[in-house]
Amino acid sequence: MNARFLRRVLMLLATILLVHAAAFFLMRTTRGGPFDEARALDPQVKLALEQRYGLDDSLAVQYWHALTGLWQGDFGPSLRYREVSVADLLADALPVSFAVGGGALLWGLLFGIPLGMIAAGARRRLLGQSATTLATVLLALPNFVLAGAAIALFSFTLGWLPPAGTGGLAHLFLPSLCLGLPLAAQISLLVRDAASERWQSAGVRHARALGLSGQRLWWAHILKPSLTPVLAFLGPATAAVLTGSLVIERIFALPGLGTFFVEAALNRDYTLALGVTVVYTALLGLATFLADVLLMKLDPRVEALS
Repeated sequence: MNARFLRRVLMLLATILLVHAAAFFLMRTTRGGPFDEARALDPQVKLALEQRYGLDDSLAVQYWHALTGLWQGDFGPSLRYREVSVADLLADALPVSFAVGGGALLWGLLFGIPLGMIAAGARRRLLGQSATTLATVLLALPNFVLAGAAIALFSFTLGWLPPAGTGGLAHLFLPSLCLGLPLAAQISLLVRDAASERWQSAGVRHARALGLSGQRLWWAHILKPSLTPVLAFLGPATAAVLTGSLVIERIFALPGLGTFFVEAALNRDYTLALGVTVVYTALLGLATFLADVLLMKLDPRVEALS
């Protein structure tokens, strides 16, 4: 276990370094720069700005500065938000994205697992077919359509919830719900397929022949094994929802990680874009690792094969 843990940590560190290098050189070698949009900017002022941020150095020198800053957790100052460090921007954005993503993950599990079990238990009946249809519709709906419908209903028609902005739990309800419902649909379909397969297995048939039924049968022989594909899916899915959704954060005017990522790309804010990319990579690797650990605890066969 210790050797496997060390190997995974080293793989994560290597992945972060590779992504960091790829993102750095891709941004630096594309046409345009962070100060090119200001066409009226005096050439001397532009040159002074490039010198101020070290953009006049060679690519090798710039990369070395970025690499040493990475080890210290310092991505440097933002090129768009003057006199503000990237670390401060990320520190402000991560709690917002984590709050929305954590709520979305909770919605996904609370709705997805029961919906999947209903679809599996009554697969050939109207209730099971309705559950599967609902999951398919939620999975097919784009985020912006779901968000627009939720704002129209709960904010403008009923007046129960604020349509956008920050300020409290009420502001996080709609974005987390809109981000969590498609996740719930994916989880429900995974649970449905796994539970249906378990229901036809020899172990379940033997348990039913022995008279086992009810909650004990569903929990021990069907639901618990059906969570294995859900945990494997939740690794990258958790990282995605915890770092927020680009579309959802823009629609609900939330200053999260996704919003800064879009702005960094549009404004060619090299340091901010690099910082957000590294954070995304680190969170994805960490979430996948934790999901693998839980998967090994739930199914010892996974540890034996890894």
